[in-house]
Amino acid sequence: MNKLQELKKHLKRGKVYRRADLSKWSKSVDRHLDELVQEGTLQKLSQGLYYYPEVTVFGETPPEEEVLVRSFLKDKRFLITSLNAYNSLGVGTTQLYNSKTVYNHKRHGDFNLGDMTFSFRVKPHFPLKATPEFLLVDLLNNLDQLAEDPKEVVSKVRLKAKTMDAKKLKKSLQEYGSVKAKKMLEPVITAQYV
Repeated sequence: MNKLQELKKHLKRGKVYRRADLSKWSKSVDRHLDELVQEGTLQKLSQGLYYYPEVTVFGETPPEEEVLVRSFLKDKRFLITSLNAYNSLGVGTTQLYNSKTVYNHKRHGDFNLGDMTFSFRVKPHFPLKATPEFLLVDLLNNLDQLAEDPKEVVSKVRLKAKTMDAKKLKKSLQEYGSVKAKKMLEPVITAQYV
């Protein structure tokens, strides 16, 4: 069995591989990667990042976002979110955005991974899962990126904040809120305690 076939035996469908991951099974990694991409076994997603697609009755599937980002960052501490998530809060945001934001501890900037563009933002603190309280605070942090009228959104955010769990909202605001977000929400939260 030649070395390329031996390398193929280690590949699993639906998995994203870094060049370094494959170097333990091949001494000529770059040549083998080129051959695997040429024959269609692997898809090149980015510099040093490859995907072995799963095949369904509808054809090849793209990699799952979680798997893709985890392999890219070489870390499992991240949160994938989008400005679209704010639409679920019911505060007047209705626009649909074609980008994903990844809060993480390692990378900053916009990266194309496969056919998807991710905006990586280094943040010291973020939850493992986006809660409504976190999303409300995050909306205020990113207010300048929204297409809607900021004054109208802020007034609806204040009304929404009054209906939410004050303790959870205060905790999210303290942990994840910018100075601007804190100035907007703290009066609403303290009014709930009175």
